[in-house]
Amino acid sequence: MSEPSAPDGVPSVVSLGPTPPPPRRGRYVVVGAATLAVMLVAGAAALPMLTDEETRVQRETSGGLAAVVTYDDLRVDHTQEDVTYPMTPPAGGPHDPVWLECGAYDEPVRDENAVHDLEHGAVWIAYDPDLGAAAVKALAKELPQNGIMAPYPGLPAPVVVTVWGRQLRLDGPDDARLERFLAAFGHSETAPEPDASCAGGSTDPQGGHPPDGTPV
Repeated sequence: MSEPSAPDGVPSVVSLGPTPPPPRRGRYVVVGAATLAVMLVAGAAALPMLTDEETRVQRETSGGLAAVVTYDDLRVDHTQEDVTYPMTPPAGGPHDPVWLECGAYDEPVRDENAVHDLEHGAVWIAYDPDLGAAAVKALAKELPQNGIMAPYPGLPAPVVVTVWGRQLRLDGPDDARLERFLAAFGHSETAPEPDASCAGGSTDPQGGHPPDGTPV
């Protein structure tokens, strides 16, 4: 039997069998979404590690603290001898077994004793002896409870604030970076003995040593 012919002017269509089902796109969408979820979880897990690694750098370079000098791998041994430190004032290193009592001193303190305070997490604010009385008074108001303050002959700046392993030269007591430095480092963040303090130390600026530095 002959196939019926299409009307004139209408193209004929030859059937190739049953129409195949449409592609199952849903399966690929589900797989793609699952893959994306895994990637997001992995990224979220890695984020804390990146944040922890970058926190210290961000903290030190933000808020005008890019000038903070960092000293790493400082020794923590005790000695009663005088020590020649590579920075002024010292920011850590070998130090006297005796630390200084917290507070503001009106005469220079012995480096070796003050460094012991730094080990205990104290802040050391040193200032040029030529700083005026009003400026010294203003500076004393910024001194944390766990801190010492004293004039320092030969200081390389009007004011230098130091904690263990960190130091910043300031233009004076009204330098806004002092407050930022204390906020970033003034709570024993870098100290070898963060749970200690300057409380109970010697009230003698020389730490019980005579002026020539010879132990008593």
